[in-house]
Amino acid sequence: MERIAVFPGSFDPFTCGHEALVAEALRLFDRIVIGVGHNPSKRGLLSVENRKRLIDDLYAAEPRVETRIYSGLTAEFARQVGACVIVRGVRNTADFEYERTMEATNRRLCPDVTTIVLFAPVSVADIASSTARELLAFGHSIKAFLPEGIDIDKYL
Repeated sequence: MERIAVFPGSFDPFTCGHEALVAEALRLFDRIVIGVGHNPSKRGLLSVENRKRLIDDLYAAEPRVETRIYSGLTAEFARQVGACVIVRGVRNTADFEYERTMEATNRRLCPDVTTIVLFAPVSVADIASSTARELLAFGHSIKAFLPEGIDIDKYL
């Protein structure tokens, strides 16, 4: 039986921290579905379509990674794609507390879907999409925050 994991997030933008978590998840699961959450009431740096395109471009040569846009509850999305696991990344204790609460809610909604937490590698634990957006807004380069070869201007 194929082990499918969902890695959900807004990915605005997808950072090298996200990339590190996908690499770790690929060691554990047969296939990763990166779920790009779409919240129509929020305006981000990148459109949801361009977030998906950036991730698709990054993983074009990796057939075990698929990117989908979704709206609604993550647990329901996981069930919809046949995932047995929701992968979440944590950088610090604040992330952990938030993810613990989300895990409990997802468990109530879909008891057959397990949430696992992967710790961000130390080398990227300080990287956050929100910080990247703020730096960009003030005219700074975010190249160090992005996976190698990604030119953010292509997706803006």
